[in-house]
Amino acid sequence: MGRANGKRWVCFGQIAAGLWIALALCFHLHAENQQPVVDKLVLDDTIQPVSADELDRAIARANSDGAHVLLVQMDTPGGLVESMRAMVAAILASHVPVIVYVSPSGSRAGSAGFFILESADIAAMAPGTEAGAAHVVFELGKPDATEEEKVENDAEAFLRSYVTRRGRNTDAAVAAVKSSHSYTPEEALNQHLIDMIANNDAALLNSLDGREITRIDGSKMTLHLAGARIEVLRISLRDELLGWLVNPNIALLFLVGGALLIYLEFNSPGTIVPGALGTLMVLLAVFALNLLPIRYTAVLLLIAAIVLLLLEAKFGGHGALAIAGIVCLTFGMLTLVAAPVPEMGVSPLVAISISVAFGLITVVLVRLAVRARRRKARIGAEAMIGCEATAMESLTPQGHVLVEGEIWRAVASASVAAGSAVRVIGHDEMLLRVEPVAAVKTPGTAA
Repeated sequence: MGRANGKRWVCFGQIAAGLWIALALCFHLHAENQQPVVDKLVLDDTIQPVSADELDRAIARANSDGAHVLLVQMDTPGGLVESMRAMVAAILASHVPVIVYVSPSGSRAGSAGFFILESADIAAMAPGTEAGAAHVVFELGKPDATEEEKVENDAEAFLRSYVTRRGRNTDAAVAAVKSSHSYTPEEALNQHLIDMIANNDAALLNSLDGREITRIDGSKMTLHLAGARIEVLRISLRDELLGWLVNPNIALLFLVGGALLIYLEFNSPGTIVPGALGTLMVLLAVFALNLLPIRYTAVLLLIAAIVLLLLEAKFGGHGALAIAGIVCLTFGMLTLVAAPVPEMGVSPLVAISISVAFGLITVVLVRLAVRARRRKARIGAEAMIGCEATAMESLTPQGHVLVEGEIWRAVASASVAAGSAVRVIGHDEMLLRVEPVAAVKTPGTAA
């Protein structure tokens, strides 16, 4: 009886423990569901199509996941106007509030980055950062005064269109465009260009807890971010590769390297690997350069450089054409990308290194190929011309000779004794014409 009661109590204890664990899990899951979630995207590159795509994906995910806010940590010198406009439009259309935070210390929101900062529901900066210098930089050269004024007015109107609705200082914002004015965090806060200064993410979110914000459509919203869990959004492998490839220095390396590999394939057909790899590299380079503003005059310089290098290789000379080709190649590479900020341009060191290396390699390879094609293949009797032979029998005037380990029929211009040395001076089909070695004139021999 006592044993049965003991088993019953053990069973009750196990059931109670199971219920307790289940309740604890339920409370944990409930608390986790109640905890605010903040999606975080790190943008620390130039503003170009890849970064615009990253932001678009992050906003879409934050909206679909039900995140309370999207935190964009930004450090950028600026970039392309079209990409910036796309990013601003995505932020303004986002259902989830977007916080743009210039961080960490030493970061900046320059040029196009300033437009993005001002478009956010909450604009914040870390100590030791800067924002502004948003004067329009023309990607394809400076236009005339009228066109320049139109573009600047358009940029200012675009900035005013949402800065006013965000309740920020329109005049101070426009000054960043018109006068390239830059602001420290303290200046930006005093000028009502940003909403706060925060040392880190945690301090930023704690300061925003319970704060009421006005969305772009005029609706009010209170933020509840106490104890928020930050989920850092990882950049996809595709975007990482594109971000690396869209660097013009990398794109040019791919373009030049691919062109050389394709040339090697044409000179040694059938190897396949150089041709396939070269084609892939060229296609990737063209794809990357297609995402960037390209100057067509620079493309003409590159074409002229290739022509000059080929002429130098084919016709030879004193290197003048090669030098001209390398100079054209260097200037073409330096001016190929119409970069609105220096960080998007081609490095002078990279351009010079690629140009010199490509120029020299091209000249050497083409010269070798031209010489190989001009050199006629010599086989059979023709290959024996100039070789010394030994008369296997008296040549009166015909007989047999041993040349290069082979026995050939030969005819001599005069009688030759057996065992004498002769030299092949020509042939009539398969009959060699020979002459005694003593009869072959050498430089310095008297006639």
